[in-house]
Amino acid sequence: MAAVAIPAYSDYQAKAKVTAGLAEISAGKTAFEVKVNDGDAVTAPADVGLLAQTSNCDIATTATTIKCTLRQAPSQVSGKTIIWTRDATTGAWSCDSNADAKYNGKGCL
Repeated sequence: MAAVAIPAYSDYQAKAKVTAGLAEISAGKTAFEVKVNDGDAVTAPADVGLLAQTSNCDIATTATTIKCTLRQAPSQVSGKTIIWTRDATTGAWSCDSNADAKYNGKGCL
């Protein structure tokens, strides 16, 4: 029984960490939009109301992205990234992650 339960629980923890990381950086999208639409540059997480480091992420921003590098995470996802990218022409956001697809939520590939 433990041979099945322990890996399943570890996968659950990994998915929860990815979901938490995605939620943390998603919170910055609205402020990012406001900055860009006001003609201001986004150069640091603080520009969009985010901390540079949380218990889930090391957060970085560029002129078109908000990125979470997962930290304090299960080995399956430790150091993996989740990136929201804003298309400068259309303003549409897309999400990408280099974590295994089974750990990503529906909003990010």
